[in-house]
Amino acid sequence: MFLQLNRKLEKMMPLITPFGLLIGVLLGAHLSSFAYLSPWIFAFMTFSGSISSSFKEFVQVVVQPLPLLTTLVILHVIMPLLALGLGHVVYSNDPLTLTGLILAAAIPTGITSFVWVAIYCGNIVLTLSIILIDTLLSPFIVPYTLSVLVGTKVQMDMLVMMKGLFYMIVLPSLIGMLLNQWTRGKVKKQWSGRLGPFSKIAMGIVVAMNGSVIAPYLRDITSKLMGLALIVLLLASMGYLLGWLIAKLMRWNDDIVVALTFNGGMRNIGAGAVLAVAYFPAPVALPVVLGMLFQQSLASLFGYLLNKRYALKKPHLDVGKG
Repeated sequence: MFLQLNRKLEKMMPLITPFGLLIGVLLGAHLSSFAYLSPWIFAFMTFSGSISSSFKEFVQVVVQPLPLLTTLVILHVIMPLLALGLGHVVYSNDPLTLTGLILAAAIPTGITSFVWVAIYCGNIVLTLSIILIDTLLSPFIVPYTLSVLVGTKVQMDMLVMMKGLFYMIVLPSLIGMLLNQWTRGKVKKQWSGRLGPFSKIAMGIVVAMNGSVIAPYLRDITSKLMGLALIVLLLASMGYLLGWLIAKLMRWNDDIVVALTFNGGMRNIGAGAVLAVAYFPAPVALPVVLGMLFQQSLASLFGYLLNKRYALKKPHLDVGKG
């Protein structure tokens, strides 16, 4: 039953986040009072995804680290700088929106990238290693990136933010991977498919809660909101394109091309939204939450394009990632 539900929810991934955001906007004040639960729910999502990873798989990638390092450069150097440049052109007088764009670009890769890489026969070991390394580094990279690129324009408590990232992402990931290692992969077989549906439902709940906090900014469809949505869509698309283009220029195998395409474009939007709502004024969360509208749909689109170009076979998979 859980596996069947998980497969159905995987097919609905492009709809889960927009639907959750719609509920958050409609319910508004009724949900915003529960926003403090978001970090705990997200910690569960991280744990659910991490039980499919092991430290042994990470060691296999260390032998040939160039694709891993390239992805990290895309995620935490190129994309934040692109967000900074584009943000300065359009929002030079709006430091909160500019901060939101940079935060949306600087957050670690999304755990759901594993789902898309697996569906389109990408390099799963590389993807798991990217997720692991990026997750472990996120408490340091995200605050540092914001500090360097945003500076004193927005007041931030770096230590509190690092602590939040540690408890939301790093600690649950380490516990999940240790369980995988300790049980020699049995926990993945027994619990990954069972936790998968709850993790995907939890994603919708987190989106709804954080959407309710910024509901006043989303209820009125203004030209500024539409313009911001287009810029967020452009930035999100550039991540996928950069991953694909750089992998092709390096002449890596198709499975690595697929992995870099999805990992370059996907972001841990749930964590970004929780961070934005918890540690910044509400307008900072707006670009991050808007990214939720496009991320899964873009992943579906780029998966279709990759499949069309490389004739990838789409196996039937029971992946329990959230």
